[in-house]
Amino acid sequence: MRVFANLDEFAATKGEHLGFGEWHEVTQDEINLFADATGDHQWIHVDLEKAAAGPFGAPVAHGYLTLSLIPMLVRDVYTVQGLKMGVNYGLNKVRFPSPVVVGSRVRAGAELVEVADVAQGKQAVVRVTVEIDGNPKPGCVAETVVLLVA
Repeated sequence: MRVFANLDEFAATKGEHLGFGEWHEVTQDEINLFADATGDHQWIHVDLEKAAAGPFGAPVAHGYLTLSLIPMLVRDVYTVQGLKMGVNYGLNKVRFPSPVVVGSRVRAGAELVEVADVAQGKQAVVRVTVEIDGNPKPGCVAETVVLLVA
């Protein structure tokens, strides 16, 4: 965990890789809950028998489930002290280069790409790569945009 004393110290690391978070196992329960929350019950995610005979040999996490894990996965990478709040502002670019098969372990790596002063504090673009243990291709690469208010 990389700890920044304030927003200025964080901004000074623009262009740097901030580190990696802890590994997290993607479970079928998580996939099923996500399917229920979104209404996306495609067989490749929730039908164990059919998915086992499918192209990946097992159910795979929804791409958007992998994307939605980013806040949890990044919380172990870095923190900025003294913030009143951090708000997800959006995404610039998202890709899902490799499927995340149920039972896979994933973790986030983060790089501070851009930082801009805004009225409330700073707006940062953080490129997050969701790695899959044992797979050379990541499950997700996303440029997240966050508003950091001190």
